[in-house]
Amino acid sequence: MTVLGLTFLGTGTSNGIPVIGCHCRACTSADPRDRRTRCSVVLHLGERNILIDTAPELRLQALATGLTRVDAVLFTHAHADHVGGFDDLRQFNYLAQAPLPVYADPTTARELRTRFGYAFSDPLPFYGGKPDLRLHEFDGPFELFGYHIIPVPVLHGGWTVYGFRCGPLAYVTDAKTIPPASLALLRGVEVLVLNALRDRPHPTHLSLAEALVIVEELRPRQTYFTHVSHEVVHIEWSERLPAGVSLAHDGLQVWV
Repeated sequence: MTVLGLTFLGTGTSNGIPVIGCHCRACTSADPRDRRTRCSVVLHLGERNILIDTAPELRLQALATGLTRVDAVLFTHAHADHVGGFDDLRQFNYLAQAPLPVYADPTTARELRTRFGYAFSDPLPFYGGKPDLRLHEFDGPFELFGYHIIPVPVLHGGWTVYGFRCGPLAYVTDAKTIPPASLALLRGVEVLVLNALRDRPHPTHLSLAEALVIVEELRPRQTYFTHVSHEVVHIEWSERLPAGVSLAHDGLQVWV
C-alpha cells in the first residue's frame, strides 16, 4: 500500500519565531508549538523522503526530527527563507554517498545556479565537501520514484510560487492568489497544506479569512495551515479554527 505523509520541519514565516528583538506573546510563549522555524516539509512517498525547500534552519530541523535521508529536493521558489539552508544538502550527499536530484521551475533553477553555482559544477572526488546536485527543470507534471507530482502555480506578489500535489495530498505555501486553473489542480485533495500568515490582510500572503475561503472552495478532509507569523498564538487560533482545519507546528507528522 502506498504511504503518503508529511513531516513539518518548519512552519514559520520569513523572520522565524521568536523574531529577533520581539517580546510579543507568541515570541515569548512557553508553548513549543509557537517556536516556528522557516517553512519546509518532508514529503514521504513510501520509503522515499522528498525535501520541499531548504530553510535557513535545515541542519537544526533535521536534528530535531531525526532526518538523516533525503532522496530528492523540490523547490517552491527562490526566496531566501526557502533556500537559505541550501549548503546543508551536502551532508545528505555524504550520508547517501550519492548525488542528489533537485527539481525546480526554470526561474527558480536560474536563481539556484546563480547563487549556488558551485553545487552544480566541478564535483569533488568525495561526498560532503559541498552539495553534489543534479538539477532538473519542470514545466508541468513529472514522475519521481514512480509517483506523479503535479506542480501547482500560485501567485505571491510578483512571483510565481509552486505548490505540489501527489495524489490526495497537496502542499501550497506563500500564496496570495490561487488562479482558477490551479484551483482545478487541487480539487479532490484529501489533505491540504496551505499558508495562512495572520488575521490582518497582507499584500503577498493569504490571511486566515482568505485561506478559509479556499478551504471552503476545495473542501478537503483535513487542512493544515503553515507559514504563520508571530501575530498568531497557536492555542488561540486552534480554538477558533473550524472542524477539519488545524494549525501545523514544527515536528508535526501527518499521514494520508
